[in-house]
Amino acid sequence: MRAIRGAARAHIGAVALGAALCARPALGPGADTPWTTLGLLTALYLACELPGRRAPFGGSVPVGAGSFFPLLLAAAFLLPPPAAALVAVPGSLVGRVDKPPAAARRTWRAAELAVTVWAASSVHALLGGPAALGGPAPGSPPDLPYALLPVCAAALAFSAVLAALDGSILLVAEHLPARRAWRGLLPRSLGPHLVHGLAGLMMAVLWNSSYGPPAALVVLLPMYISGWVFAQYHREHAAHRATIRALVQAVDIKDTYTRGHSERVGRASVLIAQELGMDRERVEVLRFAGILHDVGKLGVPTRVLRKDGPLTPEERRVIELHPEYGHEIVRGIGFLGEARAAILHHHERLDGSGYPYGLSGRGIPECARVVAVADAFDAMTSTRSYRRGRPVPVAVEELKRCAGTQFDPQMVRALARGLERYGWSGAVTADDARLPPPREEGGDRGAQAGAVPAPLSPETPLSPRAPDGTDGQGPR
Repeated sequence: MRAIRGAARAHIGAVALGAALCARPALGPGADTPWTTLGLLTALYLACELPGRRAPFGGSVPVGAGSFFPLLLAAAFLLPPPAAALVAVPGSLVGRVDKPPAAARRTWRAAELAVTVWAASSVHALLGGPAALGGPAPGSPPDLPYALLPVCAAALAFSAVLAALDGSILLVAEHLPARRAWRGLLPRSLGPHLVHGLAGLMMAVLWNSSYGPPAALVVLLPMYISGWVFAQYHREHAAHRATIRALVQAVDIKDTYTRGHSERVGRASVLIAQELGMDRERVEVLRFAGILHDVGKLGVPTRVLRKDGPLTPEERRVIELHPEYGHEIVRGIGFLGEARAAILHHHERLDGSGYPYGLSGRGIPECARVVAVADAFDAMTSTRSYRRGRPVPVAVEELKRCAGTQFDPQMVRALARGLERYGWSGAVTADDARLPPPREEGGDRGAQAGAVPAPLSPETPLSPRAPDGTDGQGPR
């Protein structure tokens, strides 16, 4: 919703009108609206939304800014549909909005949730939920397990209507294709919303019990706190991703010849790590390692990185320092863990002829052996402005030829398996996609700053004397 276009304004207005029609019976003369219950639930929802407005450092509290759905579903179970539609409106109108236009976003959120809660409450009432919730007589316990049926159906309706409306605004305001606008919205949300429905059922049961509304806080407070903790976890991860993105963008700006290379090395590293059976957390660390492996280029003079002619011995020594520069840059970033070792050692070779420390065999950290293979693979297969990329099968064969001397054979086999299973898509990684004929070896930019030039001869032996561990014709 970058800008409110005419179609988007009309769509928001139509949904807001629908929300008003849903809630109108609760406000009409002679309506039997339980105002006390409505007021308490509305105040509770408003209290859940307000902390998001004061989130520090531009962050947000997802329980507040993302709507506390267990409370809305409890309202759907406790109130008639028109009254239930009103519960989310005040909180949504004052909730936090991180992007403009704030008024349109708040209006949309209020209207969307009003329609969604109305739909859930209608399904619950249609299936006899209120009677099952209170039992056959006033004050009696709920009719379990029958009460679960209308609750689950209401949660399903809640999830379906919310997904439909979320997709519709993406379609209209963002102009996403229909397939992308709704893709995955319902499957991702259905499970959590069923859990929210069960929590709402517990709140409703306690609300109707002899202990009254205060007893519902037994469910509300622990869920709100756990949601806040979960939100903090995601905020921390978002900060991590922002840190990495900033570093990668800085490298891409400085070394435009390899733009996009870092992200693809991260993707190839994940492919290898998954084939090796690493756990999820370690796979994520390997992704960070791949993305940041060349961050040390920030310490290399731009004139060296972008030099067109052959590098002097002194310039080669400067290039060889980029792993150490990178390690120094990320030394204080604790969440990277072993990714820091990969950044330092991804140019080491199994036979000990690499740099910066000449480690060999198992003395090279496993994560660095993963990134070394991913780095070489993408360097060979990427199309850049100064030469064409090689076909994936040719690059894999070259990696296999160098396994045991330059690369860990286990990592090469893992990459080959992953490529067979998932495939690979290359991309142009420089600003200019027009490809001139391949240059002579001495003037190829790739042999000087770590990339791999176009010509490939499987019979060409590798030399440890090149700055990137190659003789200018094989993997680095």
